[in-house]
Amino acid sequence: MTSDGADAADPTGQPVDQARFRAVLGRFATGVTVVTCVVDNADHAMTANSLTSVSLDPPLVLICVERETRFHEAILAASHWGVSVLSASARGAATWLATRGRPLAGQLDPIAHHRASLTDVALLDDALAWLEVRTTAVHDGGDHSIVVGEVVSLDLAEDPPPALTFFRGRYAHLG
Repeated sequence: MTSDGADAADPTGQPVDQARFRAVLGRFATGVTVVTCVVDNADHAMTANSLTSVSLDPPLVLICVERETRFHEAILAASHWGVSVLSASARGAATWLATRGRPLAGQLDPIAHHRASLTDVALLDDALAWLEVRTTAVHDGGDHSIVVGEVVSLDLAEDPPPALTFFRGRYAHLG
């Protein structure tokens, strides 16, 4: 949308091609996280590169969750969630937790993790930093929901290894 509320279009007046849109945004390198929550005593998890800092006071972050995923229903039902900012050695966990259709039960069994002190969500051991978050708002984001939350606890790894990154549709590392 433009500042006057009108719909924006490309110069040809045609809608933006989705494949081209993905390719263009794939040129924006991001970090990789795993977001977790607990609903009915079951761990839910997803790999995400859509973590964004929103505010320092109060400390707010957001994630974007595709509406058509099992995790979408879980994150909306949960009042708290965790974020593990992944190191390069956590590539296998990131790949596994991005796999559609994986079983819910036991999905975290092969991944070293611990329980967060305040919220009891799973946090991956092989991470650079960890956040515990309380949902404060959910906004429409097209085929995704934008979930905003207040950080209630955080920690970081001492002497962190290289970060896992995502660029041009592939995992890489930085550092």
